[in-house]
Amino acid sequence: MTTTAPPAPDSAPPRRPALSPSRAADFKLCPLKYRLRAVDRIPEVPTRAALRGTVVHAALESLYGLPAADRVPDTATALVDPAWDRLVGDAPELRELVTIDERGEFLDEARALISRYYRLEDPTRFEPESCEQRVEVELEDSVLLRGFVDRIDVAPTGEVRVVDYKTGRAPGERRESHALFQMKFYALVILRTRGIVPTQLRLLYLADDEILTYQPDRDELLRFERTLSALWKAILEAGATGDFRPSPSNMCNWCDYKPLCPAFGGTLPEYPGWPATVPDGTR
Repeated sequence: MTTTAPPAPDSAPPRRPALSPSRAADFKLCPLKYRLRAVDRIPEVPTRAALRGTVVHAALESLYGLPAADRVPDTATALVDPAWDRLVGDAPELRELVTIDERGEFLDEARALISRYYRLEDPTRFEPESCEQRVEVELEDSVLLRGFVDRIDVAPTGEVRVVDYKTGRAPGERRESHALFQMKFYALVILRTRGIVPTQLRLLYLADDEILTYQPDRDELLRFERTLSALWKAILEAGATGDFRPSPSNMCNWCDYKPLCPAFGGTLPEYPGWPATVPDGTR
């Protein structure tokens, strides 16, 4: 892996470091991966699968910007090409992942996932409160939580549903808890910002036509809050000393940072120190 310099931050003002679902998952899996990704900010190699997921998310976000009656399957699949054009317009380097000859097949794959979405929900029958919503809250012990929610639905009677689209395969039983970690994170943010517990957490697995639904309760979310606080304390302690230790597992075979990892004979870059601020807009 080439260790290029991290991309320059955009013109948005920097913010102080925060805990997001993905960075929390990184630290739980391997503290060193967290460091290289969040502190050193060494870019990972983008993948075709991740890019396809981004295109699908962008198309669905555009779909919910239309009047409900217009959110029909043909319209939804027609939004894939414009979503692709916007993404590569903002980041032309993404074109390297999909050659001109592969573009048709790639976009067909995205359209197929959009079509399968209609087996799980009918977007003409409800109006979401928000899509791709940035959320942020500071807990009482000063832990800052930040993230992006694919969709938040609010019923006329006030019940809140948090929805996340997944373009990969549904997890087995052993990985369900990992999938729900992200949703509990967002449920806690809603509890702390709105004072209510979401009625439903919903994960839509488009590739498998499966829905994973979970109903959290207040006590569970309060326990989860203590877990996040303890996790952030451990991150800060590691940040102060630079002692982010590797945690080898079978997941290392898919890690872009494996060539740098001392557990596999790699050499780490010099620790840059814990950042006072990070570029805005990061997940």
